Amino acid sequence: MDVFRRRELKFLVDEQQRQLLEQIMQEQMVPDKYGRSTICNLYYDTADYRLIRRSLEQPVYKEKLRLRSYGIVKPGVDVFLEMKKKYNGIVYKRRIRVTEDEAERFMERCGDLPQDTQIAREMIYFRDFYRDLAPRVHLSYEREAWFDPKDSGFRMTLDRNILYRTTDLSLAAPIGGRTILPDDISLLEVKASGGIPMWLTEHLSSHKIHKQSLSKYGRAYTEILQDRLTESRGRSYA
Repeated sequence: MDVFRRRELKFLVDEQQRQLLEQIMQEQMVPDKYGRSTICNLYYDTADYRLIRRSLEQPVYKEKLRLRSYGIVKPGVDVFLEMKKKYNGIVYKRRIRVTEDEAERFMERCGDLPQDTQIAREMIYFRDFYRDLAPRVHLSYEREAWFDPKDSGFRMTLDRNILYRTTDLSLAAPIGGRTILPDDISLLEVKASGGIPMWLTEHLSSHKIHKQSLSKYGRAYTEILQDRLTESRGRSYA
């Protein structure tokens, strides 16, 4: 699919809660196309991180642009340029299949996207509106993804080993960086275009798993900002 419209709910789970979730997911769901994989992302932003700063203010409307791959990219392998918008709690995601070189040339205004579609035109407008967009953060994680065979619009993912860095900003570079969560904590995301199944609602409630507001890129930016403040204070005391 190139277009998604859904609600996304996030939860933090410990290792025991994760194991119990995996058991019930195996009973109720099936692995999606990518199943267990390593997700790599390059998040585009302005030099002053305008997009993520606005997102963290939790406005009614927010948007972001990223380049995503499933695993470390080899030459010529396609990746996804994704534009993600959130309005009134509903997430809208549009994406185009490109190579990393095509995406880089497009963002630098040296080439066109391989498709002339409404999605491509939206991405052109987005790029031109923010002007100084460039890759700012590489963010990767190990993911297990599942979907409901009775409702393809309902998915669940479990992410662990969430790492970020501000160097080696290429999807072809090795995995590595700083973690944003403790080793025994995973991020559960529930993605639904319709209702949430009762079996999941009951499971989350009985195991005291509560919804949380957490952005992986937002958490990385918060740590980047803290590092800059620490470095600035160090210089002022020198």
